[in-house]
Amino acid sequence: MAKDCIFCKIIEGKMPCEKIYEDEETFAFLDISPVNHGHTLIIPKKHARNVFDISEKDFLSVMRTVRKLAPIIKEATKADGENVVMSNEKAGNQEVFHLHVHIIPRYNGDHKSKGFVYEKYKEGEMEKVAKKIKANL
Repeated sequence: MAKDCIFCKIIEGKMPCEKIYEDEETFAFLDISPVNHGHTLIIPKKHARNVFDISEKDFLSVMRTVRKLAPIIKEATKADGENVVMSNEKAGNQEVFHLHVHIIPRYNGDHKSKGFVYEKYKEGEMEKVAKKIKANL
């Protein structure tokens, strides 16, 4: 546990939350500032800053819980779909530096998220980017 981490304090019971689910490795609770009602956060019990420093075992545990809860949340909220989102580091809009995955119920026409701004690759750029990524595999 990290001493100053709000999510670690939630796991320890030192901060209030509306718990949805808990097992040996993960903890899920409602987001206090939801995009839509039912917006849930899934976190590992073992502190990890984000995807760059979590163990494979703990990451897979989080994703198993996401997979378990996503259809349950969709059904309970009568959502038309869901966003499953994880932000990493400040540039990726991470606000709390304890890995967390959002399950956000979405409804046709809810327009509550601006989403991503997509762009096209220029001629030859896609191949160059792919080459850089593959070189690090």
